[in-house]
Amino acid sequence: MKKTLLAALLLAVAPLARAGSSDAGPSPEPTPTPAPAAAAAQDPAAKAEEKPRLDIYGFAMLDTGYQTKQNDPNWYDVLRPTKLPAYTDEYGKDGHWFAGVRQSRFGVKSFAPTGLGELKTIFEFELFGTGVDAGQTTFRLRHAWGELGQIGAGQTWSPFMDPDVFPNSVEYWGPNGMVFFRNVQLRWTPWQKGDSNFMVALERPGASADGGIYADRVELQNVKARFPLPDFSAHFRYAQGWGHVQLAGILRSMKWDDLNPGTFDLTGSATGWGLNLSSNIKLQKHVARLQVVYGDGIENYMNDAPVDVGVQNNLSNPRTPVVGKTLPVLGVVAFLDLNWDAKWTSTVGYSLVKITNSDAQNPSDFRRGQYALANVLYHPTPDVFLGPEVQWGKRENYTDGFTSDDFRIQFSAKYNFKLSLGGK
Repeated sequence: MKKTLLAALLLAVAPLARAGSSDAGPSPEPTPTPAPAAAAAQDPAAKAEEKPRLDIYGFAMLDTGYQTKQNDPNWYDVLRPTKLPAYTDEYGKDGHWFAGVRQSRFGVKSFAPTGLGELKTIFEFELFGTGVDAGQTTFRLRHAWGELGQIGAGQTWSPFMDPDVFPNSVEYWGPNGMVFFRNVQLRWTPWQKGDSNFMVALERPGASADGGIYADRVELQNVKARFPLPDFSAHFRYAQGWGHVQLAGILRSMKWDDLNPGTFDLTGSATGWGLNLSSNIKLQKHVARLQVVYGDGIENYMNDAPVDVGVQNNLSNPRTPVVGKTLPVLGVVAFLDLNWDAKWTSTVGYSLVKITNSDAQNPSDFRRGQYALANVLYHPTPDVFLGPEVQWGKRENYTDGFTSDDFRIQFSAKYNFKLSLGGK
């Protein structure tokens, strides 16, 4: 009977929150960069020589290893602190061997000259099931995107995200403190110079909520989520020979309506916002990948975080005894990719997510998650690598004092393929 109704709203919104997104993977395929406005002014003779090109690409990948502890079995082959136990033996006893090919990927990109510049499209799938297919090996859409000139539309990386922060690791889900969301959007890139750019987008809205200690109250059953506006995101990236720095922001509106108000009226609204500062810094052959993000009610844009809205007590108001409250979140990523030579690479790093919980959440709700890994990978050819990786994660609950951790040893082998058709 509180704005935990927000929780109900969360439940209604949850299917939208991560739809088609937030599924990480090693070396994310970058979105085709927007074509400069000058492309339309190419020399006619040179343009006549250009031909449409189709790139078919992807990889087959094995992940196998041993998990010393336990986690949600729907996420058996990844390390997500939010999916670690919230109480002793929640998922059975410790010790599990896992194996799968769910990272395997297939994609097609096209490039076609037009009088307005180059038309670019990308369709990309992988085998990692999420949502209703969680735990399954099944085709799942990653990108369905098109660009012409300054305008792009479809599903791809959110401008609030910096895909270049993802390290050269083999654990599929990736750093928990990273902004990682492929979203449906309409995007405008009014300025681009080399790898530097400025872009803005209207993105598909969505959120999730937690009813906390009031989740089972019947008063929440008729509370429905509503998103009257798209999420608005933007970023500015400045790139030079040393690397790049990117500042991104997001603003979003969330509402929930009590469709059967009686003694209580749980209707409410909230505004979410976030700022994300990220960078790649080249250290001779090596690369530091860094990010700090802070915001309020932006958890569904994070790679591994809980709900966007929690329940806050408001007991002094008998009509609205509880309200929905956006949850502040802090995310940190610090990784170092070490390129020893043409055949050997390593990655080491750490990531963190910290939630400021609302006072009516359950004592066992997620408060903080930590993530770390290190690997050594052998590249016998440019299109093949294999090697071991050690991974560690930890979950801390809100107020009950319970913590759980996990340690994994994973071995992966990846085999790339690519075929280009057409072109000059």
